[in-house]
Order: sequence, then structure tokens, then C-alpha cells
Amino acid sequence: MGSARPGYLDNFLTPTGAFYEVTRGKPYELGEAERRAAGLTPETWSLEIVGDEPPWQPTLSRIFRRDDGRRDDGTAIPLARLEELFRRRAVRCVKTMQCLLDAPASGLCSNGFWEGVALRDVLLLAGRLENVRRLYYSGYHREPKHLFASSLSLSEALDTPPGHLPVFLALRLNGEPLPIERGGPVRMLVPEAYGFKSIKWLQRIVLTNDYRANDSYAQANNDPQSPMKTLARMDVHASENFMKGEPVVVRGIAVVGASGLERVEYWLRKDQGTHGVLAPDDPAWATAEWKEIPLPKAPPANWTASLPGGRLPAGVPFFEDGGARAREWPAPFTWVPWTLRLEGLAPWAYELRVRAVDKNGFAQPEPRPNNQSGIADIPCRTFVVTG
Repeated sequence: MGSARPGYLDNFLTPTGAFYEVTRGKPYELGEAERRAAGLTPETWSLEIVGDEPPWQPTLSRIFRRDDGRRDDGTAIPLARLEELFRRRAVRCVKTMQCLLDAPASGLCSNGFWEGVALRDVLLLAGRLENVRRLYYSGYHREPKHLFASSLSLSEALDTPPGHLPVFLALRLNGEPLPIERGGPVRMLVPEAYGFKSIKWLQRIVLTNDYRANDSYAQANNDPQSPMKTLARMDVHASENFMKGEPVVVRGIAVVGASGLERVEYWLRKDQGTHGVLAPDDPAWATAEWKEIPLPKAPPANWTASLPGGRLPAGVPFFEDGGARAREWPAPFTWVPWTLRLEGLAPWAYELRVRAVDKNGFAQPEPRPNNQSGIADIPCRTFVVTG
């Protein structure tokens, strides 16, 4: 499992080099010649779209297949074809990439500006599809144990409800070509889902009439259909020691999941001698004094300064005026930063907990407290004020 890099919460857009990493295999360690042979450079990358084997074989008007030495084909879709689609109809969004297994102490959560082409537009290249219920997709892997696969229903790929974002193939991150460290040249991106749905180093899509999911994460008691949860997190690299008289400043983010975000709250109490461990059925939860943490009313000033031209392109959902204003804030499936400033604390050891409350009035970890659909445990930090 990966870890959060220091500085990952310093900006509304996480710098590309500060993104967390969870991966099976590390193809970015390949040399240039090996990358070219593996189809992991912009010039050599291509995408296969093929049908499943019997008994789940669909009827396809056209397939796109690489020349693998056994078939004289070489019809796979090159990156240049996706760039053509991108110039005609780009998909853009700001989205938090978060691991399904992101526990409060891990910080496997990064905010990025993603650009690409709708999966629907790519599938249309294959013409009429019959007897297709799902699509399986996977990325480059050197060894079978590194295979990472995921799946979607065909409806999820083709249709987008109003106010939602389409599934798309990401070509760019934070205004630059998607680097191999982040899954480039091309990765899948499912805006409302955890990171395991957004397969890196995408190379193959299999259309199938099979009704079952084949996600790698589903093999370990995880929910492969779970949308992201609304939850609050604290900076995992924050200080744990403060001097008497100085303010205790704690920073963090709240992820705006499928149920939206209403507010963030904190609960501070003196350390009970358990290093912050508190059982879910402990009576203290019922008498906890939760207080609201004010959230910013708009996106941070100059948050787009690191992008080419210093602003967002036109047409990014939920944002306008190049990112200076937000039509909906906090924006869905992004994070919003928060800062808590505590002053006048007496020398002692303390426990600090935070939680998010969604638009339906559910406080974290509700309404989905089950960890197989995303870990929403309430984070706790212990810190000491010394005299």
C-alpha cells in the first residue's frame, strides 16, 4: 500500500509529483526502450477493444486489436485518434482520486484536474454493439500478479444523468500530458468512483454479455460498485507537539462524496489514556460535543496558477471564469480544505476527532459504515501541549 507524500494538502490541486500511489507493479521503472516495446509511450500506446469469449461473446460491428505476433491485425486505436476526439469534444473535471482502502492514517487522497475523451465516444468507433451488458478493462502489467482489472455496465459507459460527469479516458493531469507515474499515457477515469475503477496504463477493453463484475478489488470482499463517500480527513504529516501559548493549527480536507457535503465538525477532549482508541459502541460517542469548523465559501484564491495560462479552460463542470468562481461549492467528487485553530489550551495531552456531515444529515461514518464500500472511520489525532 502507498502513502501520502508531504505537502499533499498544500494546494487545492495536488501537484502531480505529490500524488499518492497505490499500484501493482511499477512500469514507470522501465527504461525508454522497454516502455516503447510495452506500448507505454505516446508514440507506441494503443487501445484494444475486443469481444469476450463464448459463452459471453457479443456481436460487434468492428474490433480494434493489436498485432500480437499471432494475428496480422494492428487495428488498435492509437493515441493520435484520441487526441482528435479530444480536440472535437473534450471532457474536463476536477476530481479527488482516493483509494477505496484509504484509512484515516494513510492519506491516499489527491485532488487533480483531469482532461480526456468520453468513453462513450471511444466505444462509438466500434459501431453497433449487440449482446453487451458490461465492459471489462485492464492496463499494462508485466506479470500476472500485477494484473489490475475493473468493469462497468454498458449503461454506465454510454449514458450520463444530468448533473453527473461521464466516464472518460484521461489524457492529461493538471494541464500536462498524463505522466506514466500517474497511469499515462492513458488511464480510465470514473468521476464518481474510488481510484480502483480508474485503471492506470489502460490498454484493453473487453465487451461482454456477462452480467458479473470482474474487478480485482471485488476478489477481497470489496464493493466494486461503491461511489465515493463523504468524509473528513486530517493531514497525516501534521505536528503532534505544541508549546503552551501557541495556537494549535490543524488542517485537513473533506471529500465531497455522492451524498454531498453540508459541514465539517470536530470533537476535542483530553486524552483518556488509550492513544485515541475509542470503540464504536463506547458511550462517549453519545455525549460527544461536536462543533462546526467553518469551510471556505469559494475556491482558494489563485488555485489555478499552476495550470497552463493560469486558469481553467472553458467548460469545466461546476466552475466558471477560469476557476475563479464555482457554480456549486464544494464541487462534487472533489475535496474542500479546512483549517481548525485552537487557542488557549492548557498543557495536556488531547484527542481530536473530525467528521463530515452530508446533505442528507448523515454524519460520518453513516450512511454507509461498512468498510468494504470505502473506509469512512472517524479520524483521531492525539497531540500534546507542553508548558
